[in-house]
Amino acid sequence: MSQFERLQKAAALKYSDTGPDAAPVVVASGSGHAAQRIIGIAEKNGVPVFRDNSLATLLSQLQSGVEIPAELYRAVVEIYVYFLGFRVDETGRVVREKSPEGDEHPPQQTQEENIP
Repeated sequence: MSQFERLQKAAALKYSDTGPDAAPVVVASGSGHAAQRIIGIAEKNGVPVFRDNSLATLLSQLQSGVEIPAELYRAVVEIYVYFLGFRVDETGRVVREKSPEGDEHPPQQTQEENIP
């Protein structure tokens, strides 16, 4: 195993089933071989993988079943927003990205939200 592979860290998240106000929960975390397995399982199952070494380092220190801390909400929300095809504009509003054909996707919700 190379030095890079030993340093690689990963975490898998999901939203908690306990209620709509619950934070995402760590369902797997680890470094080295464990991180490679987490990423491999995600990719094999079509789960999007976002590579951010700093965030992975923080999340990989959390135990499975633990809600992410409030200090990481914004970073995690930005990843969810990215994978759902949205972006945050200059005013803080969440807007749908345009498709490759240039057509704007219809919003899934009509309510505009600001990310804290």
